[in-house]
Amino acid sequence: MPAADIAAPVPLPNFAAALKERKSARILAIGSSSTSGVGATSNGKTYPSQLEAILETALKGVDIQIINRGVSGEVAEIAAERIPSEVAINKPDLVLWQLGTNDALLRISPEEFEATVRSTIRWLKENKIDIVLVGMQYTPRLARDANSTAIRGSLQRAASAENVLYVRRYDAMRFISQTHANLELLSRDNFHLNDLGYQCMAEHVAHAVIVGAFVKNARPVGN
Repeated sequence: MPAADIAAPVPLPNFAAALKERKSARILAIGSSSTSGVGATSNGKTYPSQLEAILETALKGVDIQIINRGVSGEVAEIAAERIPSEVAINKPDLVLWQLGTNDALLRISPEEFEATVRSTIRWLKENKIDIVLVGMQYTPRLARDANSTAIRGSLQRAASAENVLYVRRYDAMRFISQTHANLELLSRDNFHLNDLGYQCMAEHVAHAVIVGAFVKNARPVGN
């Protein structure tokens, strides 16, 4: 997928400061089955594990630790409730929040979903923690679902209004499916990702995070 279409550059000032000052950073990956790794053949093939390897290769001399706290089936409201405790325990510089798919499937109100996302973003900013929203996955089933479209719209509005980095995973997966029909990104259930799907997801998130870390004139929130 064209790199510019994966995510619009948005600074990650606190993550960038950690890399510069400590030469290390802690990342909390929170979300549902795409984060926990349902469909992967091993823990090393989940998107957080593959992402950690990519970032440490790209950011030479830097120690990256990604803490995977994905819970299969989770919706945004439940994730939002446990984010404060996960932050207190793990003390991340950056939170990767993968969300939206289960909210669409469970017919959560788009307005309620957006309010939850925006309030959580504001809480993280107040606590000087950067956030990246990792969007919904693409499947033919979701492409035909009106509530899925509405939830994706809510996610885009929240990211734009709060000026946070948003990885357009749905668009990336759709692009791959349409231009590389021979590449299979889903597992046998035709819904969860397989190892290649998680690799693509990790690469898309890595691109967005690296660009965000080096956007010029980024300063830690509160400075």
